[in-house]
Amino acid sequence: MIGRARLLLAALCLAVSGGRAAAETVQDGQLWINTTLFGSVGDLAFFAEVQPRFGNGISQLDQLILRPAIGWKVNERLTLYQGYAYIENRDGTGPVRFEDRSFQEINWKIGEISGVKVSSRTRFEQRWQSAGRDVGFRLRENLRFTKPLTQEKDSVSAVGWVEAFVALNDTDWGTRAGFDRVRTFVGLEVPIGGESTVEIGYMNQTARASAGGTEVDHILSLNLSVRN
Repeated sequence: MIGRARLLLAALCLAVSGGRAAAETVQDGQLWINTTLFGSVGDLAFFAEVQPRFGNGISQLDQLILRPAIGWKVNERLTLYQGYAYIENRDGTGPVRFEDRSFQEINWKIGEISGVKVSSRTRFEQRWQSAGRDVGFRLRENLRFTKPLTQEKDSVSAVGWVEAFVALNDTDWGTRAGFDRVRTFVGLEVPIGGESTVEIGYMNQTARASAGGTEVDHILSLNLSVRN
């Protein structure tokens, strides 16, 4: 009996320690580089985006995203888009996983409050992954705040934004309904000619890990926006 009790106690200790390990927060330093071309012809709008993301201490390519979209300018403040994204996930834990996304997007220039420009991007995604057969539905909401640092027309601006991701259903490739992740960014937006800009800053991504626990990424974010 004593031997069995000891074995049971040992098993319980292992289970508890394993549960704690699964719930631990995993952190990583990353580099995300994004290049986006924006354009329009009359009320027809479009963008095309290329974004490699380097993780594991910026030692490997974790993810590659190609994301074009076409839209319609409802007015000067509101634009609607339909887009597609191709994603390669290369996190080093197994074979490359491929994802296709269709998405609908609403871009809204809300206005200016005390000199701070406020805008919103709402995106609804339909996701297909090579690791399963289900379609994942996800809602994303981004609020962006921009404040010019001087009165000059081509002033450098302080930028901050936050984006929340909510998964709307479970999938057989790992997504669970509910909170998915949140991203926050602080940095600077620098004009480089015309309406084109470079944005550089720090991004924090806090995500729910598929195996439980939390993943926190500390990201150096570089964004080139080319506008015609």
